[in-house]
Amino acid sequence: MINKRLFFSVVIILCNAIVSTNLLFASNSPEMLPKNVRAVLNHRGLPPSSLSAYVVDLDNEKVLLSWNPSEPRSPGSVMKLFTTAAALDILGPTFQWNTEFYINGLIKDQILDGDLLIKGYGDPYLTSENIWKMLKRLKQKGIKEIAGDLLLDDSYFFHPNYDPSAFDKEPLRTYNVGPNSLMFNFKSVRFYIEADKKNNSIKIIEDPKLDNIKIVNKLKLVEGECEGYQRGIRLLVNKRYNKLSFRGTFPESCEDFSLSRSLLTHNEYTYGMFKSIWHEIGGEFSGKWKNTMNAEEDEPFFINKSEALSLVISKINKHSNNSMSRNLLFTLAADKYLPPANEEKGRKVINEWLRKNNINTDGFYLDNGSGLSRHARLTVEQTVELLIYSYKSPFMPEFLSSLSLSGLDGTMLERFEDDPLTGKLHIKTGSIDHVNSIAGYLYSKSGKRYAFAVMQNFKNIHKGFGEELQEALIRWLYDEL
Repeated sequence: MINKRLFFSVVIILCNAIVSTNLLFASNSPEMLPKNVRAVLNHRGLPPSSLSAYVVDLDNEKVLLSWNPSEPRSPGSVMKLFTTAAALDILGPTFQWNTEFYINGLIKDQILDGDLLIKGYGDPYLTSENIWKMLKRLKQKGIKEIAGDLLLDDSYFFHPNYDPSAFDKEPLRTYNVGPNSLMFNFKSVRFYIEADKKNNSIKIIEDPKLDNIKIVNKLKLVEGECEGYQRGIRLLVNKRYNKLSFRGTFPESCEDFSLSRSLLTHNEYTYGMFKSIWHEIGGEFSGKWKNTMNAEEDEPFFINKSEALSLVISKINKHSNNSMSRNLLFTLAADKYLPPANEEKGRKVINEWLRKNNINTDGFYLDNGSGLSRHARLTVEQTVELLIYSYKSPFMPEFLSSLSLSGLDGTMLERFEDDPLTGKLHIKTGSIDHVNSIAGYLYSKSGKRYAFAVMQNFKNIHKGFGEELQEALIRWLYDEL
């Protein structure tokens, strides 16, 4: 005789197992995705497995869409959200970097009879304009002529043997500039190329103009439309990165063309730029440069204060600046651990911060903090967890304002322009070869706010199909929910 109680218990267990199995299949079914997202996947021949998407209602933290949420993916520059959010929380929005000036000698009649030493502490936003203001203030403090040399101390950060060609074999590209605690103007030179039809020649104007960089102009002016890769310009550089040759042709119809490249080592660039701006503001200096480590036994002659962190993270996120983000990671390392700072210490700080705030770190790998990496990994679920945490933070306004506004600025300037979605998205984008990602906040037509993340890793997804799919999901989120 069958035990009825045992029989019904077995039936209940079997029924639960069947229901659980059906739910498991349903959660992996493309039918779970919005119809217009499925349409893009089908039309472009993109496998649903290449996509991860996660959407949460910020009012009640209800999950509205979850597709491959725990799959670690290469995120591109979406990783900058973690570096900047952690920095804002740990350092505070008013944090500033110091750049210190020391004098080794005496000042008499505005002449420094000795060396000038500059020690950097990682200011990531020492642009041409800010350097000009800094050196102008130094001059106002009583120095017009420097009789000795320029001593440079960048020992606060430690990144030996950095190879700017390691990521994509493009060492001159400004996005490949490595971290440095005395980084001037992102180690970048912008070249303006102008056709001189009257003299059948081409002008190359450098900004800034550095006398320790040699420019060779072998360009030929030709007829034709202003189009093509680099408008026909080929660039050749020597092994020391201090001589750049412009070869090839340039169309006479081009009226406004420029390109930026990274040249020299950090210290060579700093020396060249210091010398250029110092002369520009009426200072005198003909010495050389030397790398040094300051013992800091004396009081600084002058301390320059950087822009506040809240402004700096805005520059990082809106314009996806890699070198600034990497400097920020090293700053976090130096703040928590003894200098010199390095990547490993920076990663440790952020991982500890994530765990402290109950943000899952399974499969998470920050690498260099910028997302310009083949090794960095992140899930959409972790990204949205970070977005929710930041939305509840006292520094939420500063964090949101650091993100690009759809159709209005930054990397989203030309996306959703003159559209109902203009200004409705605060976004961080991410794109490297075969990677396309987006994450941030959306203010919907119904007046609700959502946090969301979309990541896709697939061959050539960065060439437009990724953005097409992102737009489909964002429009569904804006209109339907």
